[in-house]
Amino acid sequence: MAYRLDENDVMWIPKDVLRQQIANILAAWGMKPEHVETTASVMVDADSCGIDTHGISMIPPYDDRRRRNVITLDAEVKVVKETPTTALIDAGGGLGYVPSVLATDICIKKAKECGMAAVTVKESAHFGATGFYTRMMAKAGLIGIATTNGSGPRTAPTFGKQGMLSTNPIAFAVPTKKNENFSLDMATTTVAAGKIRNKWNEGQRLPFGWACDADGNPSDDPEVYVSRGGTQTPLGGTPEGGSHKGYGLAAMVEILSASFCGASLDTSPNHGNNKPGSMEIGHFFMAIDPTQFLEEGEFEDAVDELIDYLHATKPADPDHPVMVAGEPENKVRADRETSGIPLPPGLRGQIKDIARQCNAEYVFE
Repeated sequence: MAYRLDENDVMWIPKDVLRQQIANILAAWGMKPEHVETTASVMVDADSCGIDTHGISMIPPYDDRRRRNVITLDAEVKVVKETPTTALIDAGGGLGYVPSVLATDICIKKAKECGMAAVTVKESAHFGATGFYTRMMAKAGLIGIATTNGSGPRTAPTFGKQGMLSTNPIAFAVPTKKNENFSLDMATTTVAAGKIRNKWNEGQRLPFGWACDADGNPSDDPEVYVSRGGTQTPLGGTPEGGSHKGYGLAAMVEILSASFCGASLDTSPNHGNNKPGSMEIGHFFMAIDPTQFLEEGEFEDAVDELIDYLHATKPADPDHPVMVAGEPENKVRADRETSGIPLPPGLRGQIKDIARQCNAEYVFE
């Protein structure tokens, strides 16, 4: 089947076709059938709402990691410790999607029963876009919080030139009544690492402020970050720009995601190398039932009131009205329902090569 190509050789793919391509490759790699659909669905959801760093573009790095035996595609996911309000899940070294959906489901159930709940995951790997899981909680009428540490120390602390932390994202989502649910999903770095990787895939330069070279000097060359020992900048970019705030948030996420559940610290010299088949990443999830503090519906009304006030802000540019967290992604999602999901030529070629190498059907032709 032929798909639309634009003037930049970007192919626009329906999300169901994109999901099928991801599933074909995951299955060919040996992922359990019951895990394939969950993983592919969460990945394509990221692409659907414009988080192109966390969808099909993750297939090349996952391929590299499985070849280096740092992820386990047929992992066993187990709840190893549980109380009425908490749980600890061992992901068995596998990708983090299935254990994180399980953790979120457990959080929702326990918060509905007890008012609030927290679940942690250890021995995991990359779990996609953090906001996917907090949106699940918000859809259930709960306040949702999620964090994760990462696969490698590539972010330098303020005043440092050595990578010590990962992008360490945090997500927060809450339910509303009349507005779209508030959904914040952010890296604690200036940009997600995938944005640098995507620039590298397509042979493009970086905006200054995203990355530094091995000596701590700002660089616009993605190769410096990808293969020459460069680092990402904490949110804020420079000490003068407030990078200590991003650095502090990243350390907080590290504590919640790793120190709290026995996962490996990004700062550990052996992070990700202690156990074959595991990246030793940790995740943290928390759900809070607002009806434990207010009457049913009052919290949602209060959030709607806040959003209405923010929407009423006089814009600097009338063509760009003020939005709140989650609305840009929802707009992209609506657009891509009809336009499809963009697949640039560099990434498309990588996916074709990977599919051929693992004997998975390639569906973009």
